[in-house]
Amino acid sequence: MSIGNSPEDERPFEDDREEARHPIGRALQQARIDAGLTVDDVSSATRVRLPIVHAIEADDFTPCGGDVYARGHIRTLAKAVNLDPAPLLAQYDADHGGRPAPTPAAPLFEAERIRPERRGPNWTAAMVAAIVAVVGFVGFTAFQGGDDDGTKTQVAEGAKPSAGKTSSPTPKNDKPEVSKPDPSDSAIAAAPQDKVTVQVSAADGKSWISAKDHNGRSLFDGLLKQGESKTFQDSERVNLVLGDAGAIQLYVNGKKIDDDWQPGAVQRLTYTKGDPQVG
Repeated sequence: MSIGNSPEDERPFEDDREEARHPIGRALQQARIDAGLTVDDVSSATRVRLPIVHAIEADDFTPCGGDVYARGHIRTLAKAVNLDPAPLLAQYDADHGGRPAPTPAAPLFEAERIRPERRGPNWTAAMVAAIVAVVGFVGFTAFQGGDDDGTKTQVAEGAKPSAGKTSSPTPKNDKPEVSKPDPSDSAIAAAPQDKVTVQVSAADGKSWISAKDHNGRSLFDGLLKQGESKTFQDSERVNLVLGDAGAIQLYVNGKKIDDDWQPGAVQRLTYTKGDPQVG
C-alpha cells in the first residue's frame, strides 16, 4: 500500500481549476440575461449579426472572420450588456496566442521630389560689363567732341538711359517663381478622380482598423489611437472594418461621411470612385 496522494486524488483539483475559469461566451450570455435582454435586442443595439452573437455566446469565434474582428465583437457585446470588456479580451488573447501585432500601413503616396531650382544668368557680371562699355563709350565720345560742352552733355545724358536699360533686368524679376502646393494635413485635398481615396481619423477615441484593396490585400490592420489618421487609396475599391465606428471620422474622395454610428459599433464598409454614398 502506497502512502500519499495518487494521480486519481489530484484530478478533482484540476477539474476545479477548469470550472473556475468561465468561458467568454458564458460570461456574455449571463450578463445579457441579467440585463433582461434577448439576443435580438443585443443584435439590434450593436448591429452585430444574430448568428455571430449566438456563435460568440457558444464560444465559437470562427464566424467573426479573424482575431481583430472577434476582439471588436467581444468589446461591442460587453458594452451592450454593461460588462467590462478588458478581462474578456485578456482571456481571449490568452486562449488565442496573444494580441495580434499591428501591420504597418502600405506606402500610398510617394514623397514629392524637390526639383533643383534653375539658375538664371549671371546678371552681376553682365551689369559690370555693360557699365564698363558705357564708360568707355562716354570717354571716347568726350575726346572726339573737343571743347564743345553741349556735345559732352548730350553724350553723357544719352548714356544714362542705355545704362539703365542694361541694368534693369534682375534675377528676381526674370526668375520664374516655382508654385508650391498649399500644405495640407490631409491627402484628401488632392484626391485624384480616377481613384478612390479614404481617410480614417480617430477623432473621439481609439479604434481597431482594417483596410484592404480591391484584390483583398491588406493596407492596414491595427490600432488607430485618438488623434491619429490613416489615408488609403486604390484604383477601384477600399474595404474597411471599423472596430469602434463611433470614434471614427471618415472622408471619402474629399467629402465627409456623416453617419451617426454608436460608440463600440463594428462597421464593415466599402467605398468606390463614385462615392460618397452609403458604404
